[in-house]
Amino acid sequence: MNGKQWAVTILGTVFKIAVLAVVVYYVYKAATIAYDYGYRIFAEGPVSEEPGFDVSITITSDKDVKDIGELMESRGLIRDANLFFLQELLSEHHGKIKPGVYTLNTSMTVEEMLEIIAVEEETTEEEETAGAKETQQAGSTEVSEPEGTEPESLDGDEGNEAAE
Repeated sequence: MNGKQWAVTILGTVFKIAVLAVVVYYVYKAATIAYDYGYRIFAEGPVSEEPGFDVSITITSDKDVKDIGELMESRGLIRDANLFFLQELLSEHHGKIKPGVYTLNTSMTVEEMLEIIAVEEETTEEEETAGAKETQQAGSTEVSEPEGTEPESLDGDEGNEAAE
């Protein structure tokens, strides 16, 4: 090999190492951003400390979760509307946001806000009992266990009734 071929080989190797270093840098940056975003989904704190500011928002039935997130971000209740979308998607309140006028506070976490705007219609034990009696009267058959035995659980959670 002559000097020109050595120079081309060395420059080619340096170029490949530089490209590899740039790729590794951007993969590292992307992984760091993804981790931080993922962490914030479950650990995002409130926008401000106690006592915060009360903010009234109106949620109409034509607003989807992204619209609600943008509204809340514009009012200073949350930091990131896209993060709110993911938090709602992964929460137990997914799909349960009800239209209405709500007063929220900037010292609330997203979970606390979702608990307020995703009001669940609670049924009382009396309503559940009345519904069960209506079902039995409508033709369902009741299976009774022999005396002295406990009914078996269908989902394998025997003896866990007290834990619920």
